[in-house]
Amino acid sequence: MNQAISISNLVKTYANGTEALKGIDLQVEAGDFFALLGANGAGKTTIIGILTGLVNKTGGQASVFGHDIDHEHNAAKRMIGVVPQEMNFNQFEKVEDIVLTEAGYFGIPRAEAASECEQLLKRLELWEKKSQPSRNLSGGMKRRLMIARALITRPRLLILDEPTAGVDVELRYSMWDYLRDLNRNGLTVLLTTHYLEEVEQMCRNAAMIKDGKIITNDSVRNLVGILEKETYVVHVDRVTDIGPLADINAQRVDDNTFTMELSKGTDIAALLNKVSQSTGMSIRDFRPQGNRMEKLFLELLK
Repeated sequence: MNQAISISNLVKTYANGTEALKGIDLQVEAGDFFALLGANGAGKTTIIGILTGLVNKTGGQASVFGHDIDHEHNAAKRMIGVVPQEMNFNQFEKVEDIVLTEAGYFGIPRAEAASECEQLLKRLELWEKKSQPSRNLSGGMKRRLMIARALITRPRLLILDEPTAGVDVELRYSMWDYLRDLNRNGLTVLLTTHYLEEVEQMCRNAAMIKDGKIITNDSVRNLVGILEKETYVVHVDRVTDIGPLADINAQRVDDNTFTMELSKGTDIAALLNKVSQSTGMSIRDFRPQGNRMEKLFLELLK
């Protein structure tokens, strides 16, 4: 089967002696929606940096759709669109210009780029902001702008490094839907996130990295199956009658918050939509009561 990412015995040792990667082996199939999980400093960003040419590896091999990153660097790089964790565009440049400039770097004709840019900005609900300086955008809009900028280059592999950080719950849902659509249309996606619910909703396979080593690589279903139940904290406009939610063990916390206990494999987005319809409450945000990713790590390391 065609490999989007193929990594063998990848090693990175920094000048200060820090061993960021200690012989990583990792394969991501073309068309997969793959999660690379780990705590801060585990090695995720180093892997992304090596794949995109921002970090020089110490040893091992890596290729993107069969293009070796050492011998076919430009070809490998053209395969990749990256949405980094940090905002790295000109805050004074107009939204549309940021996307079009990126297309120009990849040699896409202006007329084609303009048409694709319009489609992307409309799909990501940014078209009305196209003539505004990017500094005027909210945090969630800036995240979506970075996705548009990555996609305008027509990549076969999209790397998303914490794409929903700072994004409110409604925009997070629409972003999930869009990313799933892209994946269904053949785009390979590599996601890093600290939200296990994102992995459950979008990804098919996942690897966990700890201290520069892969500790597990399995289907998401098998990984999350380790966790039987989880309690979520839900913030709403005002808590009303939560009687209809008895089957999910919902408990009122205060006027704007309640908790609910869910079994593994629950479609959280669908459930919250049902909650809103049945109770009339407007969902503002939700989060795990505990750190589910940390719980999963602890279970795996037993």
